[in-house]
Amino acid sequence: MPWSVRPLRTGRSWIGGPDPAALRARWERLAAAEGAEQERLFGPTRTRTPHTSVAALPGQSTGTGRFAREPGDCPGPVRILHGPFDEQWLLPDHRLIDAARPELWRVADGQQLFAVEHGYVPRSAGPLPLSVSRLLPDGHSPAGRPGRIRPLYRRPGATDPNLAPGLLDVVRTRLGPEITPEAVLAWALAAARPSPSGCRVPLPADAEVWAQGVELGRELTRIQLRGARDGERPRLPGGRRPYVRAALPARPTEIAYDAEAEVLIVGDGRISPVAAGAWEFTVSGVRVLELWFTRRAAAAVGAAAEGAEGLAAVGARGWTREWTSELLELVSVLTLLDGLRPRREALRSRLEGVPLISRDELRAAGVLPVPASARRPASVLGHQEEGPEGQFALL
Repeated sequence: MPWSVRPLRTGRSWIGGPDPAALRARWERLAAAEGAEQERLFGPTRTRTPHTSVAALPGQSTGTGRFAREPGDCPGPVRILHGPFDEQWLLPDHRLIDAARPELWRVADGQQLFAVEHGYVPRSAGPLPLSVSRLLPDGHSPAGRPGRIRPLYRRPGATDPNLAPGLLDVVRTRLGPEITPEAVLAWALAAARPSPSGCRVPLPADAEVWAQGVELGRELTRIQLRGARDGERPRLPGGRRPYVRAALPARPTEIAYDAEAEVLIVGDGRISPVAAGAWEFTVSGVRVLELWFTRRAAAAVGAAAEGAEGLAAVGARGWTREWTSELLELVSVLTLLDGLRPRREALRSRLEGVPLISRDELRAAGVLPVPASARRPASVLGHQEEGPEGQFALL
């Protein structure tokens, strides 16, 4: 997947978060402020100030004039993936985002899938070095070492696969004529190995091993997409589904795990059963559940936090019902993914004993070296995009 994009760089934390109501309240306060107060609340950087005019994000109808002069209405917060497995919200106004990566927004639609490399941390890579999202990911890494975002398709409508030119022909010739771009992505999810230079994906020359890996990768995809394709949210078997046994408090500050009772303790609240594999599930050496909770606990405290100021203190309304539902689903997702660990390890063992499609074969087929044009975004001319100060941009 040669075309890759660096993570988004927002430049200011207040434009994103787990609560869309808080984002709207922050916008309203910023839009109502004037002069030096608006400047302070905005949090200016070298690329964005209240006086910057930029093009609208592709697919978003937001203002393109200077925010200080014409803020406009609050744009509806959009759902994004904030780091691995954390679905949050973002204000999709290009005037507020230092580096929004418009090329990603341009190809984000209901048919797109994004592969996201997790930050590499030696000896702490976690069970999955690569994940998949149907939401636009910001590429945030919990370990501070972000990877790359790789769309499966270079254009909207699931057209122009983001695969090295000629690769699909080689794979179909060696492993089966019906192989699709999504099958290649499924294989990558199942077989990817972390390295300091990014994920490495071996290609087997054995059709049976390939089929085994693709089947596993499709299951990994189904769980991570959370019903976006088939409408079936991830669910554990009866008797293993997590439930709220004691109500979660309005502003919990601590999370813990009782391994013997399989209970997740959130303040005075209790959720069970929670498998140890879900609690111990890490990405880049960081526990996913702990990080997910920490972000929402801080948002729930909001203005009550000591030293909270500016827009970060706006819109706190305590722990929400939506977060509790999301927590239950996240526990299910992590439990199901952890349950596939033995199959991933078995696939890795099998790969050590089968021949691989070599670099020499890919060079002979013209797949390598990958042309520079395949590493750049494709031209997308299907719609007009408003440029700075209301001009139209041709892309």
